[in-house]
Amino acid sequence: MKNVGEARETPAGTPHEELAAGMRSDRSTRNRVARSILDHGPSTVAELADRLGLTPAAVRRHLDALAADDVVQPREQRVYGARTRGRPAKVFALTDCGRDAFDQSYDTLAADALRWIQQQFGGDEAVVAFARARIAEQAGAYREAIEAAAPEERTEALAKALSADGYAATARSAPVGEQLCQHHCPVAHVAEKFPQLCEAETEVFSKLLGTHVQRLATIAHGDGVCTTFIPKISHNASASTAGRNPA
Repeated sequence: MKNVGEARETPAGTPHEELAAGMRSDRSTRNRVARSILDHGPSTVAELADRLGLTPAAVRRHLDALAADDVVQPREQRVYGARTRGRPAKVFALTDCGRDAFDQSYDTLAADALRWIQQQFGGDEAVVAFARARIAEQAGAYREAIEAAAPEERTEALAKALSADGYAATARSAPVGEQLCQHHCPVAHVAEKFPQLCEAETEVFSKLLGTHVQRLATIAHGDGVCTTFIPKISHNASASTAGRNPA
């Protein structure tokens, strides 16, 4: 007769082990799906399947599980410019809970510190001064990246520099210009309470690129991605105004 320890042993390769391995694989793939949405912004099933080398059916299964865990949520796709025929494809975006899984920022501490600055040192003007000083420290690396790039590649260079700071940024063509998309914001929860952080960032983008830019959407305000429109300018104008805000 086997003792209790022997009775509980599970031979290698049994259905129990295969099930456990399958569960681990599912978790790993779901993390890849969530990470892809973080890096690229709200995505359709087809886009996720293409990026990750999965079938649409597999992607839907993982999205259903992530939605049940409040990691992603479906929403209607935003369409910029002229609409095409038919209903826009549904996209899946990270929820606040999903973003929290990637964030390691001390949001409460940062918000409390900004609130204290606001109360003790001049109200909103003090917060604006802090926001500008903070982004100015980061802007040095961004400026180097932009100045090293060809004029037509400056937005892409800025996107890569932002990605190095955790913003998962991309650049894409848009009618009469480009769009700079930041698919992740490490300080989104703080910026929700203190939009001065977003405003200071937009000011710096304008100075670095040497042209007026327009913020179309922000994660802090509930959008799936921070989107900044950069109008098309001539290379000569870009070179002569780089680093200045053309007021």
